[in-house]
Amino acid sequence: QVQLVESGGGSVQDGGSLRLSCQASRDTIGSGCMGWFRQAPGKEREGVAAIHKFGATYYAAAVKGRFTISKDNAKNILYLQMNSLKPEDTAMYYCASRRAACFGLDYVMDYWGKGTLVTISS
Repeated sequence: QVQLVESGGGSVQDGGSLRLSCQASRDTIGSGCMGWFRQAPGKEREGVAAIHKFGATYYAAAVKGRFTISKDNAKNILYLQMNSLKPEDTAMYYCASRRAACFGLDYVMDYWGKGTLVTISS
């Protein structure tokens, strides 16, 4: 059974940094695609970043240059390093995986975590 457990959310000020982690069940980290999504209050869920099985990465325009997605295959952990955070980054952040490969952010994911809340104050 695939399990994804996010951690690392919290409250920081404008310009601060956070690193989100997603502990994945064994073998999930090697899935075709893993990614981070977010949903702000009153808004639809959106893709933030994704990483292909072989390491290619994809980012939403709003976070490119500020966020970095990476994974540690040995530890089965997916990361999202978030720098220069802005109030508009405030959202619930979800980790997700997909059995098939992805080549961007607009792909249906198969499994989801429960999310971790990120709040940025101005």
